[in-house]
Amino acid sequence: MKKILLTVLLINCFALYLHAQKQTELSSPNGELKVSLNISDKIYYNISYNSDTLLTNNYLQLNLRNDTLGQKPKLAKQKRSQVKSESKPVVPLKFSTVKDEYNQLLLTFKGDYSIEFRAYNDGIAYRFITNKKTEVEVLGEDFVVNFPAGYLLHLQQPGSFKTAYEEPYTHIESTDWKASDKMAVLPVLIDTKKQYKILISESDLSDYPCLFLKGTGTNGMQSVFPKVPLEFGDDGDRSVKLLKEADYIAKTSGKRNYPWRYFVITKDDKQLIENTMTYNLATKSQLQDVSWIKPGQVSWEWWNDASPYGPDVNFVAGYNLETYKYYIDFASKFGIPYIIMDEGWAMSTRDPYTPNPKVDVHELIRYGKEKNVGIVLWLTWLVVENNFEIFKTFQEWGVKGVKIDFMDRSDQWMVNYYERVAKEAAKYNILVDFHGSFKPAGLEYKYPNVLSYEGVRGMEQMGGCTP
Repeated sequence: MKKILLTVLLINCFALYLHAQKQTELSSPNGELKVSLNISDKIYYNISYNSDTLLTNNYLQLNLRNDTLGQKPKLAKQKRSQVKSESKPVVPLKFSTVKDEYNQLLLTFKGDYSIEFRAYNDGIAYRFITNKKTEVEVLGEDFVVNFPAGYLLHLQQPGSFKTAYEEPYTHIESTDWKASDKMAVLPVLIDTKKQYKILISESDLSDYPCLFLKGTGTNGMQSVFPKVPLEFGDDGDRSVKLLKEADYIAKTSGKRNYPWRYFVITKDDKQLIENTMTYNLATKSQLQDVSWIKPGQVSWEWWNDASPYGPDVNFVAGYNLETYKYYIDFASKFGIPYIIMDEGWAMSTRDPYTPNPKVDVHELIRYGKEKNVGIVLWLTWLVVENNFEIFKTFQEWGVKGVKIDFMDRSDQWMVNYYERVAKEAAKYNILVDFHGSFKPAGLEYKYPNVLSYEGVRGMEQMGGCTP
């Protein structure tokens, strides 16, 4: 009888152990935020703030060519840790010192992959980590979020993956977002209609496409990604046509960390702006010498069509040397460290080596140096791709930075283009501004010479620019 009781007890203990292995939680350092995981046929998770469940029955999955990570997962081990540190960003976009405090849960599964969760006081983040021996093809990734009630969504919705990221924001009920409706770029802002706001975005984006979101039609949303382009055709001086796509979204190393997916959660709207999640999750600076990186405002001539006006304009204004010297004088007078010379400074948008003789870039660089004003030159992404040695030439000329335009894509190839530009420009002490670009997703910290991303409906559209 004792043997039977002991056997039953052992079986019950083992069953409880298995149950505990399949259900686990991770809380923020202050205990208010919590992610609750249930590992069964998939890896499910809920996110709650104190006793309020904000997101429910979410799940995550990484779909490789010959393997689906997160399907019928077999947990091998889990490891918990706590981190509390602080660091100083090279370019202090928000704070000169950033605190990094979180609790971490690393779940290692059979099949050579792990999932890392972090719980901060203002948000939750997770990422996949793979340890495959060979290169992999990623067919897709499931980032599926479900709402327990009707929420209000603030979305920027392009008509396709080709977008300049300048669409006006739409404001729709989560229950009304159908699977057939337009998708949304990141970040996505969610109003729970109670006291919480949720901001969704990503960080440490490298060698992988941007994440887009679309409605499920069942009060939720799920991920969708642009596929890898395989063939290109001519499409003028601004871009290229995509003639053929792969059936996968990324071909990448089997040993790598994937981008972080994060949720900023707050009861105070100002924390949406103050959050430093992208910075905390990004790869730290890869540059040894950053003394030359000096952010600052620019005076920009494009909006006024290079035509300044006023009592001190005693010359014929236009795309000429006198006008640009006027802009340099203005910048110098008011302590603005740079001017941007937009389209028209070169004879052709296809040739970045031959300046427009009416403008005389070399004289303006010399004059700007005399006035302590640096020159930033506009270029299409295509002319940079076709003339990648241009950064070395610009350094020799004395150019301080580049404004690169018309990327209008965020597939794996284009995400890698952003990084190649940042890395090559840094070699020659060139600052970078991306125009018509996807959201900041960590590259600006990995290569802090990337000072800005422009991708909102702003002054350029004027009449269509509303809060």
